[in-house]
Amino acid sequence: MTQWQEFLKRGWTRFDHDSALAEWAAYARPLAQKAAQDPIHAEWLDCEGTWFIGVDALDNDLRGTLPGGPALRGAPLDFIAQHFGGIADLHKAQVSVVYPGYPRPRFGENEAAFRYRSRRDAAHVDGVKMFGTTRNRRVEEPHAWVLGIPLNPSPAEAAPLVIWEGSHEVMRRGFAAAFHGHAPETWHQVDVTEAYKTARAEVFETCAKVAVHARPGEAYLMHRLCLHGVAAWEKTPGADATGQGRAIAYFRPDLIGGVSAWINEA
Repeated sequence: MTQWQEFLKRGWTRFDHDSALAEWAAYARPLAQKAAQDPIHAEWLDCEGTWFIGVDALDNDLRGTLPGGPALRGAPLDFIAQHFGGIADLHKAQVSVVYPGYPRPRFGENEAAFRYRSRRDAAHVDGVKMFGTTRNRRVEEPHAWVLGIPLNPSPAEAAPLVIWEGSHEVMRRGFAAAFHGHAPETWHQVDVTEAYKTARAEVFETCAKVAVHARPGEAYLMHRLCLHGVAAWEKTPGADATGQGRAIAYFRPDLIGGVSAWINEA
């Protein structure tokens, strides 16, 4: 099985150490830690101080290059360019930093939502957003793919990404059912709440959950439709000796074809 076939079957793939990516991660690491501690980003420190969400926290350009730093390149980027028809303009990277004690409730999170965060690792599909007072869901951000680049060494027990393997195809069927009968140009406005919940329940019953751990210089690529979340930070001695948490840079550029391409393309 090729790596591309593995990606299509499992919904994700991991890349071994790449020297170019390691150089980028080493340069980004202090910038990410500075961003996490900057008062200007205080709104992104949530879950009672155990998760820095870090949206747009790195000041990279459209190619992923940080000011004065090395280019974002290496095997993961080559893989994306080959199989996704190039690399779209990149947004400013998210810096997700998790600290010991996670999960704790998010600001304003009710008891039921926190139970879900704790029991199901806050499992979700990126880009499916809540809207309105009813907090129903629709696809507001149709991403092309999700690339995670670890920035610092961390133990496997330090709040790893968890992915339900094969969930992208279950979720694809669910969203397709919700869009049925609607014009494609309106799909971003369709309420997918019930279809989303039904497909998610099927995933929990039928798909294996795996924890994904990687070190600086390595990376993982996740299918945009995968159900995924963040596991608890397991209590192990010396798990955060540096006090810097577990830091990962994420890129998830928008898909040019919008929601239609999001649901129909590989």
